[in-house]
Amino acid sequence: MTVHGNAAPASAGGNGQQRSQPKLVVFYSARSGKSRRVDGYLSQVLQRRQNHETFRLIRVDTEKRPDLAARFKINELPTLVVIDGNRVHARLSEPRGCKEITELLRPWLA
Repeated sequence: MTVHGNAAPASAGGNGQQRSQPKLVVFYSARSGKSRRVDGYLSQVLQRRQNHETFRLIRVDTEKRPDLAARFKINELPTLVVIDGNRVHARLSEPRGCKEITELLRPWLA
C-alpha cells in the first residue's frame, strides 16, 4: 500500500466561484481479484453517510488505457487518485480495506 498526499480539498474563494465536484479515479484491471475487492470497499465507503454523490467516479481499465496509467504514473493496481481543481490531491495504491479508503477520502467526506 502506498499513500501520497494529505491536502485538504480546495475551497471556494471569496469571489463567488463554486468549487467543482472532485474526481475519484480508480485505476484497475478487469482480471484482478484485488481490483474487484476494492470496488466493494469503495462502495461501502461512499454509501456511508450518503457520500455516493461526493465524487465524480471515473474507472480506468489500465489494459484498455495504458496511456492514462503512464500519465498518472500508476505502478500498482488498484490505485485510487483524487483530483480536485484539476490537481492530484491524494492517491492510494492497493488499498486493503474500507479504513484506508476512508482515510484517503476523509477531507471530502461528509
